[in-house]
Amino acid sequence: MYKNILITGGCGFIGANFIHFLYSQNYNGNIINVDKLTYASNLANLHTLKDKTNYYFYKQDICNYEDIESIFIKHNIDCIIHFAAESHVDRSIYGPKDFILTNILGTFNLLEICRKQWKSYNNVRFHHISTDEVYGSLDSEGYFYENTPYAPRSPYSASKASSDHLVSAYFNTYGLPITISNCSNNYGLYQHSEKLIPQIILNIKNKKPLPVYGDGRNIRDWIWVGDHCSAIYKILQSSKIGESYNIGGENEMENIELVKKICKLMDEALPGNKKHENLITFVEDRPGHDRRYAVNCDKIKKELNWRPEVDFDLGLRKTIEWYISI
Repeated sequence: MYKNILITGGCGFIGANFIHFLYSQNYNGNIINVDKLTYASNLANLHTLKDKTNYYFYKQDICNYEDIESIFIKHNIDCIIHFAAESHVDRSIYGPKDFILTNILGTFNLLEICRKQWKSYNNVRFHHISTDEVYGSLDSEGYFYENTPYAPRSPYSASKASSDHLVSAYFNTYGLPITISNCSNNYGLYQHSEKLIPQIILNIKNKKPLPVYGDGRNIRDWIWVGDHCSAIYKILQSSKIGESYNIGGENEMENIELVKKICKLMDEALPGNKKHENLITFVEDRPGHDRRYAVNCDKIKKELNWRPEVDFDLGLRKTIEWYISI
């Protein structure tokens, strides 16, 4: 493994889980966490690591080229895992500028720093974390594959598609050693409350309405965040340079079905309360709301011997227990 890993957005949901995952694998190199600490980040996600001698945190924006470059040089970075991104579709619809700056310009800065500072491209890596939303929307049949043409439909997915293309271009133009992963919807610990699963859990906990867009029939594929982390780890260890990998939970579900499932589990977790399905409230649909996402992840299963392991009901129970406890 690499000796000095720079993780961008390490205080966010997936980034924090990945840092904890690295320590669970007894990683003994240095972890350098750079995070702007926006609304979606939380230092408390990593409070147990504050005394680790191989963990470093910098409050910094990846759009600040000189500051990020100085951190890169100081720690002799040989691997970047790029989680940092504005990621909430609703926010991108009503305020797209931050998405363009962070997701495109920020990614460009990181690529340029690597191109400039890595004197040799041996034993170094730039891994880019992306989303299945870059592929657009599916009907009731079919799947997204790694070679599916991009067709983003929101400012968020357009900004991520742009960053994916930049990363690929730096491989094809300069030979920069990159890999890309496009993952389906994550769930688990440390996720921001504006996302669907924590929002529903916390609204039930606080006896608030449960908003569901449109008819609730939009379909998403859900993956336990720890399974996503193990996939990234496999890519770092075993993948070919220049490759892209889809990562999915192989667990498709309509939004309304998911909300009702959470309601039933919350009925069990909070006995004595009224039936929580009664709190479901259908609201006006999101503009350009993609109907269905579903990725085919045969490539990573065949090439890297990875597959999702955590059963959805078990993962959902763990998630509910954690959000009830905070």
